[in-house]
Amino acid sequence: MLINELFDDMASSSSERQRRAAIAAVAVALCLAVGAARAQLSPGFYSTTCPNVESIVRSAMAQVVSQDPRMGASMIRLFFHDCFVNGCDASVLLDDTPAMVGEKNCAGNANSLRGYEVIDGIKSSVEAACRATVSCADIVALAARDAVSLLGGPWWQVLLGRLDGRTASMEAANANLPPASDNIDTLVAKFAAKGLDLRDLTALSGAHTVGLAKCSSFRQHVHSDSNVDPAFAMFRRRICPATGGDSNLAALDTTSPNRFDVSFYRDLMVRRALLHSDQELFNGGPADDLVRLYSNNGGAFNRDFSAAMVKLGNLTPSTGSAGEVRLNCRRAN
Repeated sequence: MLINELFDDMASSSSERQRRAAIAAVAVALCLAVGAARAQLSPGFYSTTCPNVESIVRSAMAQVVSQDPRMGASMIRLFFHDCFVNGCDASVLLDDTPAMVGEKNCAGNANSLRGYEVIDGIKSSVEAACRATVSCADIVALAARDAVSLLGGPWWQVLLGRLDGRTASMEAANANLPPASDNIDTLVAKFAAKGLDLRDLTALSGAHTVGLAKCSSFRQHVHSDSNVDPAFAMFRRRICPATGGDSNLAALDTTSPNRFDVSFYRDLMVRRALLHSDQELFNGGPADDLVRLYSNNGGAFNRDFSAAMVKLGNLTPSTGSAGEVRLNCRRAN
């Protein structure tokens, strides 16, 4: 509800001057509240309580990515799937309990989302250095940043100070996570609902320059869609037949699936996106110009991707008394 609407009925009982003063007071209070919430996240949040946390996470991620580059892509996806559901509170890491059905087995995560064990390992190392200090949510945010950087992408400063949520929701995950079948209008609407615009959507989708996808997520696109290069579709059908082979994997980026670069956007321009939702970014719609820009300007992509990841990381983080620092990322304390 708009602030003005809260005071529409005050005109009959008070002067216009009083009404405006009241509106101004509410506006100031709201601005202060927003500013206070943001102020709790800062790059130096652990500078005295756990000064080595970033180097601990970086070292662990360097070892993981060197052994399995695909896990870097999985860390980026884990961060997105956490933040897009009730904010960046590490709720995606929670195991189910008798009283709660969490997010791990929702339609977009079941037998698909990876990296839980990686976060467990990093959390153990962080706990050994700084007991009960660093949240799982912050570890996920740092791991995603380092994954991008280690795969050749940009580096950005991660704001820290999130707390971990105490509960998770399969229903919320199913309602919020965009499936590979979404069209551009639906994607724009879902991102807008999170305060993310078309530029954020297009840049964040560029994370698909690394990683693999299962046949079940791209079968419809390569067998039935018209906006796909015929030769590419035929090639991918060998991996993903009309029936069966749901778990067969294919690279999201045809050129450099282990390198964070702009090849993804170049694939879009020749209609070689693996997922329907990705090709929707270059299909005569509002994102076409951004795809053209990123395909030829890695600097612009890196800048916009970094900015979008910061925005994503600031989606309603748990702070203050709203959450906790979990000792085990898989369960509430």
